[in-house]
Amino acid sequence: MLDHRNDSVSSRQYAEGPATWTRAANSFGWEALLGTATAVSPYASPALAADLGGLPPSFIDTGWAELFRDEDAAFASRIWAVGGTAELHVWPGGFHGFDALFPAARLSLVARETRSAWLGRILNPCN
Repeated sequence: MLDHRNDSVSSRQYAEGPATWTRAANSFGWEALLGTATAVSPYASPALAADLGGLPPSFIDTGWAELFRDEDAAFASRIWAVGGTAELHVWPGGFHGFDALFPAARLSLVARETRSAWLGRILNPCN
């Protein structure tokens, strides 16, 4: 959840079921965090940040079939635009929470292996 505006193409594309996290659920989540605030901090909604320079290396992954797909890809692109390091994975056929709901599925195994390998490279750059 990077953008409280909930207005990306994928947020509209996956607005209804069978998505595990719908646009209505996303709106509810943002309302729970922000209440009735009209001024939203980029610390709450990172997509609002004017400058993403100086961020540590970032791992961003999302399912192809979920409403966060476009905001996640846009965030990674903004990191790259300022010379930052972001590794983006958009998992084909993946939906929100696919790896938790189907942990033994091949896609879930590959996603977890990929996350772990990235973390290993970040924490042990000499290996």
